[in-house]
Amino acid sequence: MSFFKKIFSSEKKETLDKGLEKSKSSFFTKLNKAVAGKSKVDDDVLDNLEEVLVTSDVGVNTTLKVINRIEERVAKDKYLGTSELNQILREEIAALLSETNSGEATEFSIPEGKKPHVIMVVGVNGVGKTTTIGKLAYQFKKKGLNVVLGAGDTFRAAAIDQLQVWADRVDIPIVKQSMGSDPASVAFDTLQSAVTNNADVVIIDTAGRLHNKVNLMNELTKVKRVMRKVVDDAPHDVLLVLDGSTGQNAFEQAKQFTAATEVTSLAVTKLDGTAKGGVVIGISDQFQIPVKYIGVGEGIEDLQVFNKYEFVDSFFK
Repeated sequence: MSFFKKIFSSEKKETLDKGLEKSKSSFFTKLNKAVAGKSKVDDDVLDNLEEVLVTSDVGVNTTLKVINRIEERVAKDKYLGTSELNQILREEIAALLSETNSGEATEFSIPEGKKPHVIMVVGVNGVGKTTTIGKLAYQFKKKGLNVVLGAGDTFRAAAIDQLQVWADRVDIPIVKQSMGSDPASVAFDTLQSAVTNNADVVIIDTAGRLHNKVNLMNELTKVKRVMRKVVDDAPHDVLLVLDGSTGQNAFEQAKQFTAATEVTSLAVTKLDGTAKGGVVIGISDQFQIPVKYIGVGEGIEDLQVFNKYEFVDSFFK
């Protein structure tokens, strides 16, 4: 189908293929068992396929949509061989995801006309938030953009130290205060520094506490309000980082955070160490929020822009 054109460079595609290896291997092991001894896609095969997709963390709602699409093809084509099932899955999931506007990007970029472009990063502790910020800053710097980091997670000293390590590693200025400082004050100082130094991009970390949603909501609202004293429409992007290896728990976190604050984009990390990569398909379909980035390895180059066609192509090939 026309969905699958060569978009990524061979090196980038190789990284994606490698990062999804565990998910792919697990999926095909289950799929092969589901169609064992069958030559035709019938009700039994579809029931088994439904179970395979759900247990691969694609999510129930997205799975049902995919099964409905395949049932329509079976009804139309009368005979579909199980040998074609992989290609059909690939096409139907790509078609399903093509109905959303996310996952079209091929390069790291920021919108024109906003300077500085302010990204506020949210997510619970341990999902790879700081690492994602560091890798994102590196990619923007590689594009020739001036980047400033803000250490707004003042709840944990380790978070400030960790961000400092990344700032040193990619040689980018960081604005920070001591642990326990007011996060809104850090955000204010960061934006003032960015404006003064004519920065292109500001990336601000925030505390990852979700056990008290009301406190989190109040804190993030305050951070946004204070930011707007310096840049009147900041933040331009609220990026929620989710740990892909937690599977369905990532769905739950997405629900919780979208209830606590307005989230405008998603990053799904740690896909290389898990068989739960199908969660990206479900999250991309279920939340009306674009998946912008995926983490497919520990290297500094292993944060990629999420392109749904390249992702599906790697997952199902």
